[in-house]
Amino acid sequence: MNKFLRIISLISIVIVTILFFNGMNKDGVSSVMNTHKNYKIKALKLPANLNLAGERVPVEIPDVKERMERELLVNTYWQSNGLLLIKRVNKYFPILEPLLKKYGLPDDFKFLALAESGFTDETSTVGAAGIWHFMKTTGKEYGLEINKNVDERYHIEKSTKVAAEYLKNSKERFNSWTLAAAAYNAGNYGVARRLEAQQVTNYYDAKMADETERYIFRILALKEIINNPEKYGFVFDESDLYSSEKTTTIKVDSAITNITAFANRFGMNYKEFKIHNPWLREHHLNNKSRKVYDITIPAK
Repeated sequence: MNKFLRIISLISIVIVTILFFNGMNKDGVSSVMNTHKNYKIKALKLPANLNLAGERVPVEIPDVKERMERELLVNTYWQSNGLLLIKRVNKYFPILEPLLKKYGLPDDFKFLALAESGFTDETSTVGAAGIWHFMKTTGKEYGLEINKNVDERYHIEKSTKVAAEYLKNSKERFNSWTLAAAAYNAGNYGVARRLEAQQVTNYYDAKMADETERYIFRILALKEIINNPEKYGFVFDESDLYSSEKTTTIKVDSAITNITAFANRFGMNYKEFKIHNPWLREHHLNNKSRKVYDITIPAK
């Protein structure tokens, strides 16, 4: 047994020695040390002017400071996700910004849409969809057409209009854009119930559900990083960013029985048609009611 242990010990020493020298670069410097020298996880200093739609974030409150730092650190050092978001906002912000202005919503709410969906065409685990992540019940309540054939939660302009209506209604109720944003996550009733029970009127004074506790700070962190990418270590060229194709719209007041054939008439294939018109969820457009739909096609 002792002989066996000595053999195992010798093998271990050999392995450690090999690993050590493999970890040295050609100049004999440890690659671990080299990594430490060139890559550092730095503590981040909070900006003094943090605000959401002009409403100041009271970072002098210890709890608020810690929650803000958490989201800023998480979103700074989740580098792959951060860089993808930076790439996508170059494509979607130019579409969203004039719509927010048109429907009377502060520009900062483009970061709420980013926090909700990351500008991906994915449905959440609870069924929220589109860039504003509307639930079916809320979307229908505000007039969006939502069925197996057509789902206007995926229509950027129509869903932005509804998001603006919802948020402005919440702002009127709570007299705060910050609380309106919180209500977008937790619902108007959910926020009102907690404020009343805790006898507070401010988001930063209230104890919310865990998700809502992080929600506002994630929006703020994304705003800070997207507006100051180099400050947080994101390096890219303009050519690395995504951009949207120039498009135009045509009006259709009848059924489309074959999307492939329809798309081909306008120089698109089936996939391109669905990318430009994600609100049409099936392989055809029923349109028994002869409703007028705007179909997006590439501009000539």
